Amino acid sequence: MITPLQGRDQLDHPGLERLVEHILGGGVTGLFILGTSGEGPGLSYRLRRELIDRVTHQVAGRRPVLVGITDTSFTECVSLSRYAAERGAQALVLATPYYFPSNQDELSGHLERLIPELPLPVLLYNMPQMTKVPFAVETVRRATALPGVIGVKDSGGDLEYFKQILTLRRERPDWSFLIGPEERLLDALRAGGDGGVSGGANVFPRLYVQLCEAAFAGDAVRAERLQAAILRVSEALYRIGRHSSPVITGIKGALRCLGVCSDFMAEPFERFPEGERDVVRARVAELQADLAALNVQTSHAETR
Repeated sequence: MITPLQGRDQLDHPGLERLVEHILGGGVTGLFILGTSGEGPGLSYRLRRELIDRVTHQVAGRRPVLVGITDTSFTECVSLSRYAAERGAQALVLATPYYFPSNQDELSGHLERLIPELPLPVLLYNMPQMTKVPFAVETVRRATALPGVIGVKDSGGDLEYFKQILTLRRERPDWSFLIGPEERLLDALRAGGDGGVSGGANVFPRLYVQLCEAAFAGDAVRAERLQAAILRVSEALYRIGRHSSPVITGIKGALRCLGVCSDFMAEPFERFPEGERDVVRARVAELQADLAALNVQTSHAETR
């Protein structure tokens, strides 16, 4: 989930409420806050806690809330995890520490020390583009011995890596294996994955839910049509202008066009200027027409 902002250190409160209901109304099975799309590392610790407060209170147990706790500091990881647990979150999401790159032995040791300190189950988050350090397959294998770990979210974009990770199901049949890049969602499901954590589901949640439903039901034709629609979302919204964070900017721009929330970006990034907003507006309208033809609902209840 993206983080709706009204200013540098200020949540868009009405927008956040609408966004949560919009996503839940699309039928998702959980919310992941303070991840990459949520601009987690770019938010103050105060704001992260406020977001946890508001989301857990509003969701009120209707779906699991997973909280990203990735940080350069061991102590801050633990502190935010305890806060999330106190507020009613169901699980944590942990990427590798960034800035100072560790080797895989150091990373395994880090997990062995950190996981027992955390009060909630943990999903490992492979995001080497952002952290510089991947969770190597052997490191994840070693993590199967840690009872607090419940699965993997892989955003590395390498389907062969994802398939190797899936072999660990033999050792931990209780784990969940989720894919990040929505462009590979159907491929991951066909390989045996359990689902996806898709940024585009902020905008059109029902599309991603229906793809998973079709894939699990064995409806290959419909699944392929829905995956093609997901690719159109990616092409339409994630490549506008010359921005360093085009995916998040595109998602926030689309949500603004739908009247869900503000498109303010966490510093140092900027939202689209008016000319590019016009492009987003036109493309959102085209995507809505495409999805209507596929019988995919694109607007949902905005209040509980």
